[in-house]
Amino acid sequence: MQSGNINYITAFQSTSTSILVIIKAKKAESSLNEDESSSEGNMGLYSVDSCMNYECKRGHMCKADQQGNPRCVCQDPVTCPPTKLLDQVCGTDNQTYASSCHLFATKCRLEGTKKGHQLQLDYFGACKSIPTCTDFEVTQFPLRMRDWLKNILMQLYESNPEHAGYLNEKQRNKVKKIYLDEKRLLAGDHSIDLLLRDFKKNYHMYVYPVHWQFSELDKHPMDRVLTHSELAPLRASLVPMEHCITRFFEECDPNKDKHITLKEWGHCFGIKEGKFIIFQTSPRPCSPHKKVLLYVF
Repeated sequence: MQSGNINYITAFQSTSTSILVIIKAKKAESSLNEDESSSEGNMGLYSVDSCMNYECKRGHMCKADQQGNPRCVCQDPVTCPPTKLLDQVCGTDNQTYASSCHLFATKCRLEGTKKGHQLQLDYFGACKSIPTCTDFEVTQFPLRMRDWLKNILMQLYESNPEHAGYLNEKQRNKVKKIYLDEKRLLAGDHSIDLLLRDFKKNYHMYVYPVHWQFSELDKHPMDRVLTHSELAPLRASLVPMEHCITRFFEECDPNKDKHITLKEWGHCFGIKEGKFIIFQTSPRPCSPHKKVLLYVF
């Protein structure tokens, strides 16, 4: 859709603050992995004790049987926490659910059926018509996403209580070099031609943001390979605003093995291959520093 190129270019720019949305989305999704307990009648004491450290997958909740043994049962959607309009999600069945909790509770009740097997969280927000990503658009996508990732790091570097602690000292030192560079292209509604020229001229400013995003996604497990589930939080957050994100991720997996290596990830963004070093990601509460391989250029 070349005729609508300018509007499409500004999509990423207008979402430069969506890092907060993505962070919150990750937190919301991780909370779904926490087990839930239930107490009814004479089984109340058993439920609290046996379900305390018993984990159930999303859409399920822990409930003690008559012997007090914990077991996972389907969660009733009515027991999901109160929701707001912003909690809505779209399922792969093209139905809007009040929240992720409601979607996975519904999926649980459909276990054993084809519909239940196919039902997944497609993206955050109410369902809407998502345009098809054209060949022309997908070739331009890396240019804009590289710039978007760079701008996200600039936001995380700037003083903001909401971002405090998200970047560790090593990361901040790397980002500082980009932030203070007077040649840096500031966030804005830039044309594809300008983004391409800036990438060629200031290539070094785009390498770290691309690898930083890889390390942020590579968590479950951290094995230097991105799986569908690891890509899901970023994809689900961006689909409503960037309709090429799904096709882009698909093309980042040229051998169709459902895994995107660091080399494939870098190639997708136009990053040249180089040698590897060990890079430490920022620590999370109750977890040690983690390491990931990055290219050196």
